[in-house]
Amino acid sequence: MTARRLLLRRVAPFAIAFGLWFTPVPDGLTAPAWHLFAIFISSIACVLLGAFPILTATMVAVGTVVLTGTVTPAQAFSGFANSSVLLVVIAFIVAQAIVKSGLGRRISLLMVSQFGGSALGLAYSIVLTDAAIAPAFPSNTARGGVLFPIVLSVSKGAGSEPDSPEGRRFGGYLMFCGMASLAVSSALWMTATSCNPIGVQIVQKAGLEIGFGSWLVASSVPSLFAIVMLPLLVAKIFPHGVGATPGAPTAALKQLSRMGAMSRDELITAGTFVLMVTGWALGTKLNLNGTSVAFLGFGLLLLTGVITLDDIAKQGDTLATFLWLAVLFALSAQLNELGFMSYVGERLANRLEDLAWPALYLALIAIYVGIHYLFVSQTSQLLALLGVFLDVGTRGGVPLPLMAYGLLFASSYFSAITPQGGSQNIIFSASGYLTQRELYRLGLLTTLAFLAVYLLIGTPWVLFVTS
Repeated sequence: MTARRLLLRRVAPFAIAFGLWFTPVPDGLTAPAWHLFAIFISSIACVLLGAFPILTATMVAVGTVVLTGTVTPAQAFSGFANSSVLLVVIAFIVAQAIVKSGLGRRISLLMVSQFGGSALGLAYSIVLTDAAIAPAFPSNTARGGVLFPIVLSVSKGAGSEPDSPEGRRFGGYLMFCGMASLAVSSALWMTATSCNPIGVQIVQKAGLEIGFGSWLVASSVPSLFAIVMLPLLVAKIFPHGVGATPGAPTAALKQLSRMGAMSRDELITAGTFVLMVTGWALGTKLNLNGTSVAFLGFGLLLLTGVITLDDIAKQGDTLATFLWLAVLFALSAQLNELGFMSYVGERLANRLEDLAWPALYLALIAIYVGIHYLFVSQTSQLLALLGVFLDVGTRGGVPLPLMAYGLLFASSYFSAITPQGGSQNIIFSASGYLTQRELYRLGLLTTLAFLAVYLLIGTPWVLFVTS
């Protein structure tokens, strides 16, 4: 890249910020809401343009919003106490313990021995495992904590390291498949993420009752199609360079045999991991806080010496991830609190009211998905906009079941659109196998594919099963 192009890229986000900041505040918005948007969107532009790393952009953004009085320090730094952000960090450290103890290598060899005949086979084993366990996990962040160490172990077991320019691509392929599978499996099952039941309550107020069974019937065809499509699509848009590996399963079995019995650290890590998974799966029934379960597991690993303070000190990437995720989470939440999100959503939706209902339905779903670029939480967007979009659609003639299911499913699958589009994404994006620009590109293309599947296949199916 020439010095001139780099300079232009680095100047552009500041030009966006200053241009928006000094533009007259639109009617219906407060100055703090508009100024916060100017800073927030310019920090996202930094990443998309490759001007600065996301950590640099977010640190400058949070310092600016506080020093200019746009938001208070308590509001700007509230993300550092958010339970979802903390869960991501702890899950990432625990995943590293699984690798360090040797348990990860054992899991990796077991998976390769069963599915390692090809990279595609390994990817399908990951996404299908996620789909199978999803109904028992009301937190897709916790489910990511289950999947990530498996994906990390398989990647490293295959010799794919994040610091290898070409070798990282196989790990990057599996990482993104795991990340995106959390989005579509959450659309498949009503109980796969905490925001689904909240959306069902909003829809219920509009006059539509949705239960576990009716959700599954409506989601099954488009969601299963999307799950089957995912590994093939990602392989196409992010070639990993690994073809058929017919000898891998046999070689993996031989290496497993040489490993022998599980070591002390493996046994402790496995027991702790099972404890955490059980706590996450039964959290709703037993009234257990998912983040507290993760902290308990972390404490046990420290207590038994499986993880040491030196291990934590080496997790520089984890600290960086915690910093930028906490800041983006807080700034996005403040945009919502200041009314910016609902302002944009209402005006975009109301401008479409004169369209024929099929066009109105397509436009509303597409806008609802696209606007997730501004959100760092699925639940916050659902609370801010689902009711508004549902009302505009039904008043414009869109059948209530179609509009409701379209928005509910989108509230899950749109989380893959950015690396911060859902807290569950961060565990995978922090692995280092994919750059931020790659994550944005893959997120956009994959989300567009999901959108096409749910519109072209899901729409006629939902109309059929709800007619």
